[in-house]
Amino acid sequence: MARRNSRSGQSPSFFSPFSSFPSLACLFLAFLCVLPSPAQAIKFELPASRYPIPKCIWNNAHEHALVIVTANVGPGSKQRVDIEVVDGSEHRNVYLNKRGITGETRLAITSHSEGEIGVCFKNTVDATVSTNDANKLSRVIDLDVDIGADAIDYNAIANQESLSALETEMRKLEGVVKEISDELGYLKKRESRFRDTNESTKDRVQGFALFTIVCLVALGVWQIFHLRSFFRRKYLID
Repeated sequence: MARRNSRSGQSPSFFSPFSSFPSLACLFLAFLCVLPSPAQAIKFELPASRYPIPKCIWNNAHEHALVIVTANVGPGSKQRVDIEVVDGSEHRNVYLNKRGITGETRLAITSHSEGEIGVCFKNTVDATVSTNDANKLSRVIDLDVDIGADAIDYNAIANQESLSALETEMRKLEGVVKEISDELGYLKKRESRFRDTNESTKDRVQGFALFTIVCLVALGVWQIFHLRSFFRRKYLID
């Protein structure tokens, strides 16, 4: 019987490795979507005082990262809430500060260097309030800090550039991938710095160990000659 080619049944074997590519791509996109975002939302009570101590909330930020701070201050009479955005350096450089904020306040900054960004609050009570009453006063602060890709308004970008929903999601994923790349680059720099520190420490330890051995050998030789001279003076040895 003549052998006929059949178009039905299973597909050729060379297509099998690519049959799972869409599912792998979907899994990769889902993995990127569930990555922990650098956004932080916190709600707390800020006690009032005549000489308040700043209460700071710290977040890590990469260099040249966009940081959006949204603070919602609850009601409170005879209290003034001040906000200040500083960096984590020893000089405490101030990015922005604003006095007497009420309601919702939105601040935007760009980090100058790699490190921590602190959002500090102070609740100063009015001078007419007695000390006993001042200790009972406080205001509720609802703070939301968005960093990097989370701080970008992709809906506004989509409306401005007439992007489709898929293109908007791809733009978001592009921002997330860039953040991951920056994080890996930062970790690589830290690893290189730690490696240099370990090499320097190893060289110092080796140098100190060699110096110690030389000192011990020199001390031993000196003790031998000193004891020999002492015994000769006492006529104990020739």
